[in-house]
Amino acid sequence: MGEMTFFLAIDGGNSKTDVLIGDSDGKVHAYVRGPGSSPQTLGVQPALQLLDRLVAAAKKDAGLEHATFARAEVYLAGVDLPEEVATVSVAVQDTGWASEYRVDNDVFALMRAGTDEPDAIAVVCGAGINCAGRRSDGQTARFPALGMLSGDWGGGQHLASLAMWHAARAEDGRGPATALEAAVARHCGTGTVTEVITGVHLGTIPAARLDDLSKVLFAVAATGDEVAKRVVARQAMEIVSLVTVAADRLGLRENRYAVVMGGGVLRAQHPLLDMAIREGIGAHSPGAVLSVLTQPPVLGAGLFALDSLGAGVAAHQALRYLADFSQFSAAL
Repeated sequence: MGEMTFFLAIDGGNSKTDVLIGDSDGKVHAYVRGPGSSPQTLGVQPALQLLDRLVAAAKKDAGLEHATFARAEVYLAGVDLPEEVATVSVAVQDTGWASEYRVDNDVFALMRAGTDEPDAIAVVCGAGINCAGRRSDGQTARFPALGMLSGDWGGGQHLASLAMWHAARAEDGRGPATALEAAVARHCGTGTVTEVITGVHLGTIPAARLDDLSKVLFAVAATGDEVAKRVVARQAMEIVSLVTVAADRLGLRENRYAVVMGGGVLRAQHPLLDMAIREGIGAHSPGAVLSVLTQPPVLGAGLFALDSLGAGVAAHQALRYLADFSQFSAAL
């Protein structure tokens, strides 16, 4: 390819941010992880200030403190609407990190990390839920992903709140009996759900303690509890709906296309959820090939950078298959 060029790849989620510096041969020179950097949560300027600190740390690790990169690929949670992409793009351009750049939603980085197929759909179910697809001719399908406001349902935070909701109603009699009642109390170290409610309300139990209740929900569902199983089934229906609607918008229903699944909820591959998703998507699109992304989605941002730089197959393979992200321990 001639002279070595360097790129910057960023995947900024709700809970963590990964920054990667690589070169046109697919070699990784730095990899830094920091806290979440969603502009929707933090605001555009605070998010960019956080990213700038992470980029500076990565540049120092790579010995490229004064470098201007040939390309920056920046994928952030909460950058959902075209107006948000435009606003954040201007802010990223103002940083001077790179000569050329692209900004988009983090679901596209997940998609690229999970497949080289030109026809693909990615669905992420982590703290929240989102989906996007692309076709070989460049057409995309996406959703606003603004929570209940835009008709979304599910995600880890929503599932956790539903576990708490069903447990509370089971204990006080407003809802059906469910093993979630005892499981929620046990998870929070109390004897009753009422004690959990009181403790969270008064601050004696950290509200963050409830964040892991989605895991409790899946564990209870696996025992055959009907209430928990219904919630899991509904989550599966939502994921299937996102993927199949995106596929229909792109005209992929009868085609072979990749479905990349990511985010903590899907990465765990809970059997009840995973099986229902695969059956639902398969019934709609027999040619769909499903996979679960286990590598960091920032890999996709790096592959997009190599695409833009015109790197060859060997460079893509080096980044995808040979990069050992675990050797980089820097974190902020």
